[in-house]
Amino acid sequence: MSAAPAPRPQAVPATLPDRPAIPATLEKSGLSAGLLTDLVLKALYVQGDRLGRELMETIKLPFQFVDDRLIELQSRRLVEVRGTSGPTRAAYHFGLTNAGRERAREALATTHYVGPAPVPLEHYRLWMSKQSLAHTQVSLESVRHAFRGMVLPEAMFDVLGPAVNSGRSLFLYGEPGNGKTLISETIAGLLGGGMFIPYALAVEGQVLVLYDPIHHQPVPDEVEASDDGWLRPPYSYDRRYVRIKRPAVLVGGELTLGQLDLKYDPYAKMYQAPFQLKANGGVLIIDDFGRQRTPPRDLLNRWIVPLDKRVDFLNLHNGGMFPVPFDLLLIFATNLAPTDLVEEAFLRRIHYKIHVLGPDPAEYREIFRRCCEERVIPYQDTAVRYIYERYYEKLGMEPRGCHPRDILDHLLDISRFLGDEPRLSAELLDRACRSYFLDDIRKSP
Repeated sequence: MSAAPAPRPQAVPATLPDRPAIPATLEKSGLSAGLLTDLVLKALYVQGDRLGRELMETIKLPFQFVDDRLIELQSRRLVEVRGTSGPTRAAYHFGLTNAGRERAREALATTHYVGPAPVPLEHYRLWMSKQSLAHTQVSLESVRHAFRGMVLPEAMFDVLGPAVNSGRSLFLYGEPGNGKTLISETIAGLLGGGMFIPYALAVEGQVLVLYDPIHHQPVPDEVEASDDGWLRPPYSYDRRYVRIKRPAVLVGGELTLGQLDLKYDPYAKMYQAPFQLKANGGVLIIDDFGRQRTPPRDLLNRWIVPLDKRVDFLNLHNGGMFPVPFDLLLIFATNLAPTDLVEEAFLRRIHYKIHVLGPDPAEYREIFRRCCEERVIPYQDTAVRYIYERYYEKLGMEPRGCHPRDILDHLLDISRFLGDEPRLSAELLDRACRSYFLDDIRKSP
Protein backbone atom coordinates (compact mmCIF):
# COMPACT_ATOMS: atom_id res chain seq x y z
CA MET A 1 0.00 0.00 0.00
CA SER A 2 3.01 2.28 0.21
CA ALA A 3 5.21 4.06 -2.28
CA ALA A 4 8.66 5.48 -1.75
CA PRO A 5 8.91 7.86 1.24
CA ALA A 6 7.77 11.42 0.58
CA PRO A 7 9.35 14.52 2.11
CA ARG A 8 8.53 14.80 5.79
CA PRO A 9 5.10 16.43 6.10
CA GLN A 10 4.68 19.76 7.81
CA ALA A 11 1.84 20.69 10.13
CA VAL A 12 1.21 23.51 12.56
CA PRO A 13 0.11 22.88 16.15
CA ALA A 14 -3.15 24.43 17.25
CA THR A 15 -1.22 26.56 19.75
CA LEU A 16 2.46 27.44 19.85
CA PRO A 17 4.02 27.43 23.33
CA ASP A 18 6.12 30.33 24.58
CA ARG A 19 9.86 29.92 24.89
CA PRO A 20 11.26 28.99 28.30
CA ALA A 21 12.18 32.27 29.95
CA ILE A 22 15.76 33.18 30.78
CA PRO A 23 16.03 32.94 34.58
CA ALA A 24 16.43 36.39 36.11
CA THR A 25 18.29 35.04 39.16
CA LEU A 26 20.14 31.87 40.07
CA GLU A 27 17.26 31.04 42.41
CA LYS A 28 14.84 31.25 39.45
CA SER A 29 16.98 28.71 37.58
CA GLY A 30 16.20 26.19 40.32
CA LEU A 31 19.90 25.43 40.82
CA SER A 32 22.18 25.92 43.80
CA ALA A 33 25.35 28.01 43.76
CA GLY A 34 27.30 24.88 44.71
CA LEU A 35 26.08 22.91 41.71
CA LEU A 36 26.98 25.72 39.34
CA THR A 37 30.39 26.18 40.99
CA ASP A 38 31.16 22.49 40.51
CA LEU A 39 30.07 22.70 36.87
CA VAL A 40 32.46 25.62 36.24
CA LEU A 41 35.34 23.77 37.91
CA LYS A 42 34.69 20.57 35.95
CA ALA A 43 34.42 22.47 32.65
CA LEU A 44 37.82 24.11 33.23
CA TYR A 45 39.34 20.78 34.30
CA VAL A 46 38.05 18.81 31.30
CA GLN A 47 38.30 21.55 28.63
CA GLY A 48 41.33 23.44 29.89
CA ASP A 49 41.69 27.23 29.99
CA ARG A 50 38.58 28.92 28.64
CA LEU A 51 37.32 32.38 27.84
CA GLY A 52 34.49 33.60 30.04
CA ARG A 53 32.09 33.54 27.11
CA GLU A 54 33.20 29.99 26.22
CA LEU A 55 32.28 28.85 29.72
CA MET A 56 28.93 30.57 29.25
CA GLU A 57 28.43 28.67 25.97
CA THR A 58 29.22 25.37 27.72
CA ILE A 59 26.98 25.92 30.74
CA LYS A 60 24.29 27.88 28.82
CA LEU A 61 23.32 30.22 31.61
CA PRO A 62 23.62 34.03 31.51
CA PHE A 63 27.22 35.18 31.84
CA GLN A 64 26.48 37.01 35.09
CA PHE A 65 25.66 33.69 36.77
CA VAL A 66 28.90 32.15 35.52
CA ASP A 67 30.95 35.22 36.37
CA ASP A 68 29.63 35.31 39.95
CA ARG A 69 31.01 31.81 40.39
CA LEU A 70 34.32 32.76 38.74
CA ILE A 71 34.72 35.75 41.06
CA GLU A 72 34.06 33.52 44.07
CA LEU A 73 36.54 30.90 42.81
CA GLN A 74 39.15 33.60 42.21
CA SER A 75 38.72 34.83 45.78
CA ARG A 76 39.29 31.26 46.97
CA ARG A 77 42.36 31.00 44.72
CA LEU A 78 40.91 28.06 42.81
CA VAL A 79 40.74 29.95 39.50
CA GLU A 80 43.05 32.58 38.03
CA VAL A 81 43.05 34.87 35.01
CA ARG A 82 45.66 33.76 32.45
CA GLY A 83 45.20 36.62 29.97
CA THR A 84 42.61 38.61 28.10
CA SER A 85 41.41 39.11 24.52
CA GLY A 86 39.06 42.02 25.23
CA PRO A 87 38.01 44.63 27.76
CA THR A 88 35.23 42.63 29.49
CA ARG A 89 35.44 39.63 31.78
CA ALA A 90 33.69 37.58 29.10
CA ALA A 91 36.98 37.92 27.15
CA TYR A 92 39.26 36.91 30.06
CA HIS A 93 41.11 33.59 29.89
CA PHE A 94 40.39 31.58 33.04
CA GLY A 95 42.32 28.57 34.28
CA LEU A 96 42.51 26.36 37.36
CA THR A 97 45.19 26.67 40.00
CA ASN A 98 46.67 23.53 41.56
CA ALA A 99 44.15 23.82 44.37
CA GLY A 100 41.41 24.33 41.78
CA ARG A 101 42.36 21.13 39.95
CA GLU A 102 42.18 19.21 43.22
CA ARG A 103 38.73 20.67 43.95
CA ALA A 104 37.58 19.86 40.40
CA ARG A 105 38.62 16.21 40.86
CA GLU A 106 36.47 16.09 43.98
CA ALA A 107 33.53 17.43 41.96
CA LEU A 108 34.14 14.84 39.23
CA ALA A 109 33.98 12.09 41.85
CA THR A 110 30.31 13.01 42.31
CA THR A 111 29.47 13.06 38.60
CA HIS A 112 31.52 13.42 35.41
CA TYR A 113 28.77 15.43 33.75
CA VAL A 114 30.09 18.54 31.96
CA GLY A 115 27.70 20.48 29.76
CA PRO A 116 24.60 22.67 29.90
CA ALA A 117 23.40 23.25 33.45
CA PRO A 118 20.58 20.80 34.24
CA VAL A 119 16.95 21.86 34.55
CA PRO A 120 15.09 20.80 37.72
CA LEU A 121 12.57 18.02 37.17
CA GLU A 122 9.75 20.26 38.41
CA HIS A 123 10.52 22.83 35.70
CA TYR A 124 10.56 20.08 33.05
CA ARG A 125 7.14 18.80 34.15
CA LEU A 126 5.69 22.30 33.92
CA TRP A 127 7.22 22.94 30.51
CA MET A 128 6.01 19.62 29.09
CA SER A 129 2.45 20.50 30.15
CA LYS A 130 2.72 23.65 28.03
CA GLN A 131 3.89 21.60 25.03
CA SER A 132 1.50 18.69 25.50
CA LEU A 133 0.29 16.73 22.49
CA ALA A 134 -3.17 17.79 23.65
CA HIS A 135 -2.36 21.19 22.09
CA THR A 136 -1.57 19.61 18.71
CA GLN A 137 -4.61 18.79 16.56
CA VAL A 138 -4.74 17.56 12.95
CA SER A 139 -7.49 17.88 10.36
CA LEU A 140 -8.54 15.62 7.52
CA GLU A 141 -6.84 17.98 5.07
CA SER A 142 -3.53 17.91 6.97
CA VAL A 143 -3.64 14.10 7.23
CA ARG A 144 -4.20 13.76 3.49
CA HIS A 145 -1.35 16.17 2.83
CA ALA A 146 1.01 14.35 5.18
CA PHE A 147 0.32 10.99 3.54
CA ARG A 148 0.43 12.27 -0.03
CA GLY A 149 3.57 10.18 -0.61
CA MET A 150 1.69 6.97 0.16
CA VAL A 151 -1.17 5.22 -1.61
CA LEU A 152 -3.78 4.59 1.06
CA PRO A 153 -7.53 3.96 0.93
CA GLU A 154 -9.66 6.96 1.90
CA ALA A 155 -11.08 5.07 4.88
CA MET A 156 -7.59 4.95 6.41
CA PHE A 157 -7.53 8.74 6.84
CA ASP A 158 -10.79 8.65 8.78
CA VAL A 159 -9.12 6.47 11.42
CA LEU A 160 -5.60 7.90 11.42
CA GLY A 161 -6.74 11.46 12.14
CA PRO A 162 -8.66 10.69 15.36
CA ALA A 163 -5.88 8.31 16.46
CA VAL A 164 -3.28 11.10 16.16
CA ASN A 165 -5.54 13.61 17.91
CA SER A 166 -6.02 11.20 20.80
CA GLY A 167 -2.28 11.40 21.57
CA ARG A 168 -2.50 8.05 23.33
CA SER A 169 -1.91 4.68 21.66
CA LEU A 170 -2.23 3.01 18.27
CA PHE A 171 -1.91 -0.59 17.11
CA LEU A 172 -0.90 -1.10 13.45
CA TYR A 173 -1.05 -4.71 12.31
CA GLY A 174 -0.94 -6.58 9.04
CA GLU A 175 1.34 -8.44 6.67
CA PRO A 176 4.95 -7.22 6.25
CA GLY A 177 5.83 -4.81 3.47
CA ASN A 178 2.60 -2.79 3.45
CA GLY A 179 3.91 0.37 5.09
CA LYS A 180 3.29 0.10 8.85
CA THR A 181 6.67 1.60 9.76
CA LEU A 182 6.35 4.35 7.14
CA ILE A 183 2.85 5.19 8.42
CA SER A 184 4.27 5.43 11.95
CA GLU A 185 7.10 7.73 10.90
CA THR A 186 4.75 9.91 8.86
CA ILE A 187 2.49 10.32 11.89
CA ALA A 188 5.49 11.73 13.79
CA GLY A 189 5.99 14.36 11.07
CA LEU A 190 2.26 15.07 11.07
CA LEU A 191 2.46 16.37 14.64
CA GLY A 192 4.51 19.23 13.25
CA GLY A 193 6.04 22.24 14.91
CA GLY A 194 8.95 22.44 17.31
CA MET A 195 9.29 21.97 21.05
CA PHE A 196 11.84 22.69 23.76
CA ILE A 197 13.52 20.03 25.88
CA PRO A 198 16.31 20.41 28.45
CA TYR A 199 19.74 19.03 27.64
CA ALA A 200 19.78 17.48 31.11
CA LEU A 201 17.60 17.18 34.22
CA ALA A 202 18.47 17.55 37.89
CA VAL A 203 16.69 14.81 39.86
CA GLU A 204 17.28 14.38 43.60
CA GLY A 205 20.87 15.55 43.29
CA GLN A 206 21.53 13.35 40.24
CA VAL A 207 22.07 14.37 36.61
CA LEU A 208 19.86 12.76 33.95
CA VAL A 209 20.90 13.38 30.32
CA LEU A 210 17.79 13.82 28.18
CA TYR A 211 18.96 15.27 24.85
CA ASP A 212 20.00 12.58 22.37
CA PRO A 213 21.27 13.65 18.92
CA ILE A 214 20.18 10.28 17.52
CA HIS A 215 16.51 10.89 18.31
CA HIS A 216 16.33 14.68 18.64
CA GLN A 217 16.70 16.92 15.61
CA PRO A 218 17.50 20.54 16.58
CA VAL A 219 15.66 23.39 14.91
CA PRO A 220 18.27 26.10 14.27
CA ASP A 221 17.71 29.59 15.63
CA GLU A 222 18.35 32.82 13.80
CA VAL A 223 21.87 34.12 14.42
CA GLU A 224 23.04 37.69 14.63
CA ALA A 225 26.39 39.44 15.07
CA SER A 226 27.17 40.71 18.56
CA ASP A 227 29.14 43.87 19.35
CA ASP A 228 32.39 41.91 19.57
CA GLY A 229 31.85 40.35 16.13
CA TRP A 230 30.87 36.87 17.34
CA LEU A 231 27.95 35.21 15.60
CA ARG A 232 25.51 33.91 18.17
CA PRO A 233 21.77 33.34 18.54
CA PRO A 234 19.69 36.06 20.15
CA TYR A 235 19.27 34.88 23.74
CA SER A 236 15.50 35.11 23.90
CA TYR A 237 15.04 31.89 25.90
CA ASP A 238 16.71 29.74 28.54
CA ARG A 239 19.49 28.06 26.61
CA ARG A 240 19.59 25.07 28.93
CA TYR A 241 16.78 24.00 26.59
CA VAL A 242 17.21 23.04 22.95
CA ARG A 243 14.48 23.51 20.36
CA ILE A 244 13.83 20.29 18.42
CA LYS A 245 11.33 18.80 16.03
CA ARG A 246 8.78 16.66 17.80
CA PRO A 247 10.68 13.40 18.24
CA ALA A 248 10.04 10.05 16.57
CA VAL A 249 11.79 7.29 18.51
CA LEU A 250 11.75 3.87 16.86
CA VAL A 251 12.77 0.69 18.66
CA GLY A 252 12.48 -2.84 17.33
CA GLY A 253 13.21 -6.42 18.24
CA GLU A 254 16.17 -5.40 20.41
CA LEU A 255 13.90 -3.74 23.01
CA THR A 256 14.04 -5.14 26.55
CA LEU A 257 12.26 -4.11 29.75
CA GLY A 258 15.55 -2.84 31.16
CA GLN A 259 15.77 -0.25 28.38
CA LEU A 260 12.53 1.32 29.60
CA ASP A 261 14.11 2.47 32.84
CA LEU A 262 16.97 4.83 33.60
CA LYS A 263 20.42 3.70 32.50
CA TYR A 264 23.04 4.48 35.15
CA ASP A 265 26.68 4.77 34.16
CA PRO A 266 28.66 3.86 37.30
CA TYR A 267 31.86 5.32 35.85
CA ALA A 268 30.42 8.68 34.75
CA LYS A 269 27.98 8.66 37.69
CA MET A 270 25.05 9.99 35.70
CA TYR A 271 21.89 8.69 34.05
CA GLN A 272 20.71 8.37 30.45
CA ALA A 273 17.01 8.79 29.73
CA PRO A 274 15.00 5.75 28.53
CA PHE A 275 13.30 5.69 25.13
CA GLN A 276 9.88 6.85 26.35
CA LEU A 277 11.33 9.93 28.07
CA LYS A 278 13.23 10.85 24.90
CA ALA A 279 9.98 10.45 22.93
CA ASN A 280 7.96 12.80 25.16
CA GLY A 281 6.04 15.31 23.07
CA GLY A 282 6.27 13.07 20.00
CA VAL A 283 5.94 9.42 18.98
CA LEU A 284 7.40 6.19 20.36
CA ILE A 285 7.19 3.38 17.79
CA ILE A 286 7.54 -0.22 19.00
CA ASP A 287 8.32 -1.84 15.66
CA ASP A 288 8.10 -5.61 15.10
CA PHE A 289 6.06 -5.90 18.28
CA GLY A 290 6.01 -9.51 19.43
CA ARG A 291 9.54 -10.19 18.11
CA GLN A 292 11.23 -8.89 21.26
CA ARG A 293 12.94 -11.25 23.67
CA THR A 294 10.64 -9.85 26.36
CA PRO A 295 7.14 -11.42 26.13
CA PRO A 296 4.49 -9.05 24.69
CA ARG A 297 2.39 -9.39 27.85
CA ASP A 298 5.28 -8.10 29.99
CA LEU A 299 5.87 -5.16 27.65
CA LEU A 300 2.20 -4.20 27.70
CA ASN A 301 2.12 -4.57 31.49
CA ARG A 302 4.92 -1.99 31.59
CA TRP A 303 2.66 0.52 29.77
CA ILE A 304 -0.58 0.05 31.73
CA VAL A 305 -0.07 2.87 34.26
CA PRO A 306 1.54 5.34 31.81
CA LEU A 307 -1.24 4.82 29.25
CA ASP A 308 -3.98 5.28 31.85
CA LYS A 309 -2.47 8.06 33.97
CA ARG A 310 -0.19 9.84 31.45
CA VAL A 311 2.58 9.55 34.06
CA ASP A 312 5.53 7.16 34.17
CA PHE A 313 7.68 6.21 37.17
CA LEU A 314 11.44 5.78 36.92
CA ASN A 315 13.87 4.30 39.44
CA LEU A 316 17.21 5.63 40.64
CA HIS A 317 19.98 3.15 41.38
CA ASN A 318 19.76 4.06 45.09
CA GLY A 319 16.14 2.88 45.22
CA GLY A 320 14.44 6.23 44.80
CA MET A 321 11.47 6.57 42.45
CA PHE A 322 10.08 9.68 40.78
CA PRO A 323 7.27 10.50 38.31
CA VAL A 324 7.83 11.94 34.82
CA PRO A 325 5.32 13.00 32.15
CA PHE A 326 4.21 10.34 29.68
CA ASP A 327 3.00 12.67 26.94
CA LEU A 328 3.47 10.79 23.69
CA LEU A 329 1.70 8.76 21.04
CA LEU A 330 2.65 5.12 21.58
CA ILE A 331 2.49 3.08 18.36
CA PHE A 332 2.77 -0.70 18.22
CA ALA A 333 3.49 -2.09 14.74
CA THR A 334 3.40 -5.84 14.18
CA ASN A 335 3.21 -8.48 11.44
CA LEU A 336 1.56 -10.90 13.87
CA ALA A 337 -2.13 -11.31 14.64
CA PRO A 338 -2.98 -9.15 17.69
CA THR A 339 -4.99 -11.93 19.33
CA ASP A 340 -1.93 -14.20 19.11
CA LEU A 341 0.13 -11.66 21.02
CA VAL A 342 -2.02 -10.58 23.95
CA GLU A 343 -5.45 -11.17 25.42
CA GLU A 344 -8.46 -8.94 24.90
CA ALA A 345 -8.08 -7.20 28.26
CA PHE A 346 -4.72 -5.84 27.16
CA LEU A 347 -5.91 -4.89 23.69
CA ARG A 348 -8.65 -2.75 25.25
CA ARG A 349 -5.96 -0.47 26.61
CA ILE A 350 -4.73 0.22 23.08
CA HIS A 351 -7.16 2.89 21.98
CA TYR A 352 -6.96 2.50 18.18
CA LYS A 353 -6.37 -0.63 16.11
CA ILE A 354 -5.75 -0.30 12.38
CA HIS A 355 -5.38 -3.21 10.00
CA VAL A 356 -2.92 -2.20 7.28
CA LEU A 357 -3.96 -4.25 4.25
CA GLY A 358 -2.07 -4.96 1.06
CA PRO A 359 -2.84 -2.87 -2.03
CA ASP A 360 -5.74 -3.72 -4.34
CA PRO A 361 -4.94 -3.80 -8.11
CA ALA A 362 -5.69 -0.09 -8.60
CA GLU A 363 -3.55 0.92 -5.63
CA TYR A 364 -0.75 -1.41 -6.75
CA ARG A 365 -0.82 0.15 -10.22
CA GLU A 366 -0.52 3.66 -8.74
CA ILE A 367 2.38 2.64 -6.49
CA PHE A 368 4.13 1.04 -9.47
CA ARG A 369 3.60 4.17 -11.57
CA ARG A 370 5.04 6.43 -8.88
CA CYS A 371 8.03 4.18 -8.38
CA CYS A 372 8.70 4.22 -12.14
CA GLU A 373 8.48 8.00 -12.16
CA GLU A 374 10.99 8.31 -9.32
CA ARG A 375 13.43 6.01 -11.13
CA VAL A 376 12.89 7.61 -14.57
CA ILE A 377 11.60 4.36 -16.06
CA PRO A 378 8.81 4.75 -18.67
CA TYR A 379 5.65 3.32 -17.11
CA GLN A 380 3.46 0.75 -18.89
CA ASP A 381 0.18 -0.73 -17.64
CA THR A 382 1.06 -3.93 -19.47
CA ALA A 383 4.01 -4.47 -17.11
CA VAL A 384 1.72 -4.51 -14.06
CA ARG A 385 -0.69 -6.91 -15.77
CA TYR A 386 2.26 -9.16 -16.69
CA ILE A 387 3.49 -9.30 -13.05
CA TYR A 388 -0.01 -10.07 -11.79
CA GLU A 389 -0.58 -12.89 -14.29
CA ARG A 390 2.91 -14.39 -14.25
CA TYR A 391 3.60 -14.18 -10.51
CA TYR A 392 0.76 -13.19 -8.17
CA GLU A 393 -1.96 -15.26 -9.85
CA LYS A 394 0.14 -18.17 -11.03
CA LEU A 395 2.06 -18.56 -7.76
CA GLY A 396 -0.83 -17.63 -5.46
CA MET A 397 1.09 -14.75 -3.90
CA GLU A 398 -0.39 -11.68 -2.21
CA PRO A 399 0.82 -8.28 -3.52
CA ARG A 400 2.63 -6.09 -1.00
CA GLY A 401 3.05 -2.34 -1.05
CA CYS A 402 6.85 -2.71 -1.07
CA HIS A 403 6.95 -5.02 -4.13
CA PRO A 404 6.93 -2.35 -6.89
CA ARG A 405 9.83 -0.51 -5.28
CA ASP A 406 11.89 -3.66 -4.78
CA ILE A 407 11.16 -5.16 -8.20
CA LEU A 408 12.12 -1.93 -9.95
CA ASP A 409 15.30 -1.63 -7.90
CA HIS A 410 16.25 -5.14 -9.03
CA LEU A 411 15.44 -4.17 -12.60
CA LEU A 412 17.75 -1.14 -12.33
CA ASP A 413 20.57 -3.29 -10.93
CA ILE A 414 20.21 -5.76 -13.82
CA SER A 415 20.08 -2.97 -16.41
CA ARG A 416 23.27 -1.40 -15.07
CA PHE A 417 24.97 -4.79 -15.11
CA LEU A 418 23.97 -5.36 -18.74
CA GLY A 419 24.79 -1.78 -19.73
CA ASP A 420 21.23 -1.25 -21.03
CA GLU A 421 18.65 1.47 -20.50
CA PRO A 422 16.10 0.37 -17.87
CA ARG A 423 12.76 -0.52 -19.44
CA LEU A 424 9.74 -2.62 -18.51
CA SER A 425 10.44 -5.47 -20.92
CA ALA A 426 9.21 -8.98 -20.17
CA GLU A 427 12.82 -10.21 -20.07
CA LEU A 428 13.98 -7.66 -17.49
CA LEU A 429 10.80 -8.01 -15.41
CA ASP A 430 11.26 -11.80 -15.33
CA ARG A 431 14.89 -11.52 -14.25
CA ALA A 432 13.96 -8.98 -11.56
CA CYS A 433 11.00 -10.99 -10.25
CA ARG A 434 12.86 -14.31 -10.29
CA SER A 435 15.65 -12.86 -8.14
CA TYR A 436 13.13 -11.23 -5.81
CA PHE A 437 10.50 -14.00 -5.51
CA LEU A 438 13.03 -16.83 -5.63
CA ASP A 439 11.72 -18.85 -2.68
CA ASP A 440 8.12 -18.68 -3.93
CA ILE A 441 9.10 -19.78 -7.44
CA ARG A 442 10.93 -22.83 -6.13
CA LYS A 443 7.83 -23.89 -4.25
CA SER A 444 5.56 -23.57 -7.28
CA PRO A 445 4.45 -26.70 -9.22
